[in-house]
Amino acid sequence: MKVTRVEVVRAREPIPLPEPWQPAWRGPVSEPITSFDFAFYRVYTDEGIVGIGPYTGAPPDLVKGVNPFHVGEFWDSHMSGKRSGTSGKGAAGLEIALWDLIGKAAQQPIYKLLGACRDRILVYAATSRLLTKEQHIQQVMDFAKVGFKAVKLRLHRPNPLEDLEVVEAVKEAVGDQMLILVDANQNHAVEGYSPWSRSTALRMARKLDELEVYFLEEPLPRVDVEGLAEVASSVDMFIAGGEHSPTFYDFREHLLLGAYDILQPDVILTGNIGIIGLRKVAMIAEYFGRLVIPHVCSGGAFPLFLAATLQAMATVENCPMVEYPHDPPILTPETMQRMVKEPLWIDREGLVAVPAKPGLGVELDEESLEGKVVVTAE
Repeated sequence: MKVTRVEVVRAREPIPLPEPWQPAWRGPVSEPITSFDFAFYRVYTDEGIVGIGPYTGAPPDLVKGVNPFHVGEFWDSHMSGKRSGTSGKGAAGLEIALWDLIGKAAQQPIYKLLGACRDRILVYAATSRLLTKEQHIQQVMDFAKVGFKAVKLRLHRPNPLEDLEVVEAVKEAVGDQMLILVDANQNHAVEGYSPWSRSTALRMARKLDELEVYFLEEPLPRVDVEGLAEVASSVDMFIAGGEHSPTFYDFREHLLLGAYDILQPDVILTGNIGIIGLRKVAMIAEYFGRLVIPHVCSGGAFPLFLAATLQAMATVENCPMVEYPHDPPILTPETMQRMVKEPLWIDREGLVAVPAKPGLGVELDEESLEGKVVVTAE
């Protein structure tokens, strides 16, 4: 089987959001986001099998003539980063499409071909905005009612003490009913926001540790490995990070110096991780006795991002949960999963079933997409 043709399918018009969205990590002076778009690859083969993967910017001709079953060779040549010229092409979406083709050819979901460890995975509700204490409390209580067992709060207020007050209030309201996770987003350099110093990160970490927060994400920039290691050694809670790591090799120094307790690779964000990269990160994390909880991007192609992540993480044992962006009325299945027939959602235990159909496991809603996309053939 070989790839013969690739299409890039893009939304003809953006998906309007119910209200302007100002995510915490964008800073106070950025313009709110008012819509989502989406794009994906559709990859054809000489055997009539068609695979899909989220568009990540790589030129479609990278997979022309490729045998999908040689996806390991493709990843090593275009995404590994171990040699000059093998990263930076954003090929993760094409790698995911190759895996989708493999699964469809074998009539099995990807995770079962790779060796399944489980069929369902716990997810945490990842909020995105800076709300009032009362709004956060109500939101988290609503999450608990529908089945979420863990929630992530954002810290990015000008005064870190106000961040701390929000976490304290939510913790007091929910008690042990839900795990509280916290994201400081200090790896983002944004206009109008003063980043935390090492001393601020240490003080905040110790206070959050007293509140029994499960993990603190990105208390310092990713490149400040020594600072992250100092924070990690000063508290019992987990220190997490790595969503912007360009290749799986980027985690090596963080592991050697003890900077991360939890690694958070993203299957598509940097374009060079992919399904193979997620599994490699999980394996090196396991070697060092660490956990992996992948970051998952929001947006119109979210179900493709999440499905690929679930397929990979269902094959490893050191992944206690996966991120699930959820912040109504903006980040919802209605705004982020219109492109698929069956949205990926939690059960009453806060778990998401790994998509069990062949390949990536999700099916595009071709009827709803008709007339709403622009197709470019390559």
